[in-house]
Amino acid sequence: MKTVSSRSRTKPPADVAASANMGATLRAVRRERDWTLAEVSQRTGLAVPLLSKIENNKVALTYDKLVKISRGLGLDLADLFSAAPNQAAPSSGGGGAGRRSITRAGEGASITTDNYFHLYPAADLLRKQFVPVVADLRARSIEEFGELARHPGEEFAIVLKGSVDLHTEYYAPTRLEEGDSIYFDSTMGHAYIAASPGVCRVLTINLTADVDPAHA
Repeated sequence: MKTVSSRSRTKPPADVAASANMGATLRAVRRERDWTLAEVSQRTGLAVPLLSKIENNKVALTYDKLVKISRGLGLDLADLFSAAPNQAAPSSGGGGAGRRSITRAGEGASITTDNYFHLYPAADLLRKQFVPVVADLRARSIEEFGELARHPGEEFAIVLKGSVDLHTEYYAPTRLEEGDSIYFDSTMGHAYIAASPGVCRVLTINLTADVDPAHA
């Protein structure tokens, strides 16, 4: 898996592709439903200028914003990574028996933000009960991180490499070492901060049962 050792805003090619699909998907769905950016803003809680930047592939999406867009537009999260945005549509029904999705080492949809390099395994699989994300941490202080992230649901995290400080809204910062894990309410503001030199990597499992339209 590709790692990030600096906070350069230059996006790797994989990130550009992922972001481009999301912008095209958002624009295609909005036009199909004859919505203005203002109407999408009302549905997602995201500002019109931000939505315009997303459609024009000028901003990378954090997980919490991905959730807001999927909820607001009635899409499955996987639709936002789709290479065929015209196929994006509200999901229906549950996952079929015998499904599987293999993501080889170094593959997967990826997005680089100021604070994380996010790799999304099984990004092609619709109607997942949870969303796995592998994150390489870029921020090395809470001041550098900025506003805490928050999103509906619950989150499990295990440190794969390095040391990590988890800052949360209601608790003192917690140091997590390699192999340590934590489960918490992700509606609570939170931030993963790199706490050791080199790569600091976390696997998070984000429960989506109460945010995925297929399970609403």
